[in-house]
Amino acid sequence: MEPKWLQWAKELQSLAQAGLTYSKDVYDIERFEAIRNISVEIVAQHTNIQNTVIKDLFANESGFATPKVDIRAVVFQNNKILMVKENTDGDWALPGGWGDIGLSPSEVAVKEVKEESGFDVKAVKLIAILDKKCHPHPPSPYHLYKIFILCEIIGGEPQKGIETSEVAFFDKKHLPNLSVARNTESQIMMAFKHLYKRDASVDFD
Repeated sequence: MEPKWLQWAKELQSLAQAGLTYSKDVYDIERFEAIRNISVEIVAQHTNIQNTVIKDLFANESGFATPKVDIRAVVFQNNKILMVKENTDGDWALPGGWGDIGLSPSEVAVKEVKEESGFDVKAVKLIAILDKKCHPHPPSPYHLYKIFILCEIIGGEPQKGIETSEVAFFDKKHLPNLSVARNTESQIMMAFKHLYKRDASVDFD
């Protein structure tokens, strides 16, 4: 799904990051710095974002490069799916966010639902692990895995959070404008599949 230029930029950034982490030779380090700069230039050329901003966000990590993890909670009530309106883009998403150090995926899902919607939930089932590049999201500088966890409401009440301005439930035929950087319509339909068929196997890739 993602453009080839972005795939090349990510691969170059990954090679550069590993080389800068493990190389000892000063000349090799210079070469890997040059490769990292090329990856930044590729992204800058295609996005019109300043090189310094790209380097801070895209090329500032050390160690072996690994995918980031985004965790989304899937919560139903009366055959409608819980969504929150994101402050950043004004569109709607499943509650969720980056995985947190020290928390399991299910713990992150429970925490994000409480913070973004006000509901207390328990995690009951893993329904999907997806690679963001295989789905129609906007281009992203990170290689990202998305984990979807089915949760059940056990308490609480609707309440907006620091990052959200509204909380609502939607049926599958009347979805709001989706924050497609976070979730796509096909992923929401996938979630409804698991509502209707609780023994469905885990979706992947």
